[in-house]
Amino acid sequence: MPQPSPSNDSVLDWQPVAAPRKEALRGHYVTLEPLNSDIHGNALFAAKGDDPDLWRYTLVGPFDEFALFRDWLRECEAPDDPLFFAIVDKRDDQAKGMASYLRITPEHGVIEIGSIWFGPGIQRTRQATEAIYLLARHVFDDLGYRRLEWKCHGENAASRRAAARFGFTFEGQFRQHVVAKDRNRDTAWFSLLDHEWPETRAAFDAWLGPENFDAAGRQIAPLNARRASD
Repeated sequence: MPQPSPSNDSVLDWQPVAAPRKEALRGHYVTLEPLNSDIHGNALFAAKGDDPDLWRYTLVGPFDEFALFRDWLRECEAPDDPLFFAIVDKRDDQAKGMASYLRITPEHGVIEIGSIWFGPGIQRTRQATEAIYLLARHVFDDLGYRRLEWKCHGENAASRRAAARFGFTFEGQFRQHVVAKDRNRDTAWFSLLDHEWPETRAAFDAWLGPENFDAAGRQIAPLNARRASD
């Protein structure tokens, strides 16, 4: 069972951790490559398709022209925070989505994953789930962070369901948090903590295993059920 969070009165044996670097995170189904507009731009523009709902709850987009999309990618690839990755599908080595680390606070061991979008080609697939798994595994297992955050538009039901499915705990809603595309945005906050990660990782590992999929690639047991039964 997960251990409880330390008391606010507890003295922690804690040392600041390192920030993530621009290096690839490799899985069985996807590789997360540091974003490069020259390498990934054309594939990402094709992968996003024409569905404006993909950008409904984001702070940017939709991008109708490649030039505008490429300029945005160039802005994304420059900083170390946020640190953007292209999600490359290993079936054809094509980039089909993006994700980032952001609000990176190594001195407190806190980091967020966000700016996530999956093109239609990997939505609701092993590729999409493994991308989140690789980000979380790197944060906790390789870098030693204490807290991983997930935030989304308060009305984004799909993102809220995804956060719960991936093992994040809902912490509350920040009202009138930002103005996005000339509209108010309330932001829902979720977190996953270091002492919760071993159980959550076991659920991911079980779900991602090849034995959990039939010959057509359909899941046999959902990720939530795996966690509940372990």
